[in-house]
Amino acid sequence: MIVLSPEGKAQTSAARVAALPRFADLNGKVVGLLDNSKPNADKLEERFAQLLRERLDVGKVVTRRKISAQQGAPKEYLDELAAQSDFILSGLGD
Repeated sequence: MIVLSPEGKAQTSAARVAALPRFADLNGKVVGLLDNSKPNADKLEERFAQLLRERLDVGKVVTRRKISAQQGAPKEYLDELAAQSDFILSGLGD
């Protein structure tokens, strides 16, 4: 798997990372959601969290909002989400 950074910074080489195994289901899992702070991203995030709870029976949804859409999320935001979540989804709105 090749992981590309959406930060817009040129890198000399792409890092290869082994893919993690998929979950059999999401029952009881903790989902981390990171929105990019664009208009309506919070509304999209709220609706998505509701659907995850209703349809996939996730245990909990943890959310964080970036300071601005133009900046990457601070490392402490990402570390906090990673420590609290089984997996993280990053979304955007406009």
